[in-house]
Amino acid sequence: MAGILIIAHAPLASALRECVSHIYGGCPAHIGAIDVVPDQDTAALVATARERLAQLHEDNGVLVLTDLFGATPSNVAAQLVDAKVRVLSGVNLSMLIKAVCYRSVPLDTLVEKVLSGGSKGILEVGAGAPATHTTSH
Repeated sequence: MAGILIIAHAPLASALRECVSHIYGGCPAHIGAIDVVPDQDTAALVATARERLAQLHEDNGVLVLTDLFGATPSNVAAQLVDAKVRVLSGVNLSMLIKAVCYRSVPLDTLVEKVLSGGSKGILEVGAGAPATHTTSH
C-alpha cells in the first residue's frame, strides 16, 4: 500500500481528506493532509512534511498530491521526491479517490492511474454531441 499526503493551500488539503472520509464512511489509514497558510515558514513546512512522510510511508512508498504547480505547496512537495515518494500537482477529488482505490499497486502504476483519473474526471456536465434533428420539408 502507498501512503497518501495532500499538501495544499488552506483549507483544501483538509477538505479533500474530509471528502474521502465522507465517501468511505471514515478516513482510510495512511492519508495525511497539510494545509499551507499564508506566510508560513517554508523550512518549517518542509520539516513538517518530512515528518508526515515518515508516518505515512508504506511498502509502496508515498504519493504526494498538491494543488497548484509552482506555488508553495508544490514547491515544498518537490523537495520530498525520491525513489519512494512521487508528487503530482493539480489535485482534484477524482485524483484522490483514484489514489485511494489503487494504492495497493506499485507506485509507478499508481501515478499513471491517478493522472488518468484526474483528467478523466474533468467533464462538462450536460455535454454531448449536438443533437441532430431531421426535418422534412
